[in-house]
Amino acid sequence: MEIQPHKINYYLQRRDPDFETKRAQVLHVYQQVEFIMENNEIKPLCDVYLSYDEKPGIQAIENTADDLPPVPGEHKTIGRDSEYKRHGTLSLLAGIDLVTGEVIGSVEERHRSREFVDFLKKLDTHYKPELRIQIVLDNHSAHISKETKAYLETVPDRFEFIFTPKHGSWLNVIETFFAKITKQVLRHIRVKSKEELKERIELYLQEVNKNPIPFRWTYGMQE
Repeated sequence: MEIQPHKINYYLQRRDPDFETKRAQVLHVYQQVEFIMENNEIKPLCDVYLSYDEKPGIQAIENTADDLPPVPGEHKTIGRDSEYKRHGTLSLLAGIDLVTGEVIGSVEERHRSREFVDFLKKLDTHYKPELRIQIVLDNHSAHISKETKAYLETVPDRFEFIFTPKHGSWLNVIETFFAKITKQVLRHIRVKSKEELKERIELYLQEVNKNPIPFRWTYGMQE
């Protein structure tokens, strides 16, 4: 094979020594979900299964000139002026119920420990108190902070965290939802304020939850 030293192909080294163990733990959650969905009579090990993450840096951008509609014979796409006005950013904190497909979301100014704890409290009020909530999530500092641990101590046995391995965000089902909302709503969105951006994201969540569709994970399950 002829070498091509003038070209570079990037790869990602697995730097987490426990990658396979953590991966197996995440896939075990998805396996439990499959059992529940295929056999309603099987009692799950945990009562609620969620996939959670944050989508930070959602920009609230306003046009400085009106968009131009497509015109037959002239241009077939929307015309948009290259200049725009920034109104700041928002973060979407979201968890998807792996059994029902329901998305529980919260649009915030930031995504610190404070916002994460508030989201856990939202889950606590959303689900019946006798149910245990198992969450697949990454190792973001807010998920393992002193503030988060202090809150978890106030609700013993209510939550269980299953952490994805480092560089293993692709194992988290919620990422498919973030890809979907980016493609359908956020990619070319223009708003006049952050308040409008928040309203439109929340409206999208309401629309999704009118007919929620559970995501069926299959990759690696046979292993």
